[in-house]
Amino acid sequence: MLTSLSLLVSLGCLTGITTVLFGFGGGFVTVPVVYGVLTVAADPGSPGRDTDAMHVAVATSAAVMVVNAAAAALAQWRQGRLHRAYIWPLAAFIAVGAVGGAFVATLVGGTALRLLFAVYLLVTIADSVLRKGFLSVTDQARPKALGRRTVTLGGVGIGLVAAGLGVGGSVMTVPLLRRRGLPMAEATALANPLSVPVALAASLVYALAPAMPAGPGRLGYVDLPSAAALLLGSLPAIAVARRVTGRVPDRVHSVAYVALLVVVLVVMVGMRP
Repeated sequence: MLTSLSLLVSLGCLTGITTVLFGFGGGFVTVPVVYGVLTVAADPGSPGRDTDAMHVAVATSAAVMVVNAAAAALAQWRQGRLHRAYIWPLAAFIAVGAVGGAFVATLVGGTALRLLFAVYLLVTIADSVLRKGFLSVTDQARPKALGRRTVTLGGVGIGLVAAGLGVGGSVMTVPLLRRRGLPMAEATALANPLSVPVALAASLVYALAPAMPAGPGRLGYVDLPSAAALLLGSLPAIAVARRVTGRVPDRVHSVAYVALLVVVLVVMVGMRP
């Protein structure tokens, strides 16, 4: 148990860095990490082992994301990287979708949830690489406003998928904002405040949901010791990483974003319940 918590603290540092540099809020790191730790620690012969571990991983990711995304958003607001026009009212519609997405996720089997997580990553990677407008932005001088349909229907869709998979929505909001002409540093910065409503809504649903089987240190599906260990590593990392935000060249930043998604996809697919 002590080894697992030490590993979570160490990997929490990585979630802090990815939160600031990529707007992930930690979701794409914490879901595979918590899933792996719980799967290894669980009794191999216990029924529903994979189902419980994946639900707990997604729920714990959402809880960690509340703190990580809020801390990163505050730091980036102080640095003047947040633009209200891209946050509100989009955040409100994302929150509406997040409630539904989190509730649906509690009804889906853990194996199916893990496969959906992997498919979501694969589609996002392909979209970022094959469609123009993500790896390079040609018209950064004149960013475009978000349309009404994007804010309403798009916001609900982002919240639905993000909360259901515990990923915060950054992998939809960052490409969206990139294709509106924003540089990578600003797009990833805006992903953090847009992840907060997803994380809050999802955390409440998962915390109030009856976890089966119930485990020690659990609040619904949220694993409190794992969340605390991840935050112990991520919060100091956020404080350090925010100092280098904006110094990374735009092209390098966007390529690194896609590369990290590929790594997470490989890790998630390679895990066996």
